Amino acid sequence: MPRHTEHTEHAGPGGPAGRIRRFSRGERWIHRSTAALMGLCVATAACLYLPALAELVGRRHLVVTVHVWSGLLLVVPFLLGLASRAFRADLRRLGRFGPHDRVWLRAALRRDRVTRRPAGKFNAGQKVYAGWLAGAVLVMAGTGMLMWWTGLVPLVQRTAATFVHDWLALTVAVVLAAHIGKALGDPEARRGLRTGSVGRAWAEREHPLWRPGE
Repeated sequence: MPRHTEHTEHAGPGGPAGRIRRFSRGERWIHRSTAALMGLCVATAACLYLPALAELVGRRHLVVTVHVWSGLLLVVPFLLGLASRAFRADLRRLGRFGPHDRVWLRAALRRDRVTRRPAGKFNAGQKVYAGWLAGAVLVMAGTGMLMWWTGLVPLVQRTAATFVHDWLALTVAVVLAAHIGKALGDPEARRGLRTGSVGRAWAEREHPLWRPGE
């Protein structure tokens, strides 16, 4: 199979030895802002749907308002991030699927620990996760608006929107929990999002087709 390479920014001069730049400051801000807003959405949703939490927190109208606005604001970090060249470059990487990604997915689905899992800057799992979550957020925002602004559509459409919104919310919570669990098991990946750089040995092992600086 031919080798596929992906490009990223050069590591900054004077950076720590053995470390390479993975994310720009703007990209880290986008991730943190999105994570904070998503956390608010999940936390307020839990307070609305779990009776024990609803009784503990109270102030349902305030919780609903925070939930709605945190959901609507989820797109803001993304839209502001489009001004960043590094972010736009990573979006193109996330949206590009190559033969090596199919190899990675097959090995992951079979739980095959023998077959090498080739990956560029983002592996196939990260690409699937990013695409799925982006679509889920758009659907959640659309159905949420139909539920909040009750005069937009008739009752039958609002009922359908509520059904989709509630079940998709549960799915999002499960997927986010899996994402967080995966991150907790990879300290170097977390360090990359916190500081912007990762160890060269980690990059060569986990993302062997990624060629920083090219």
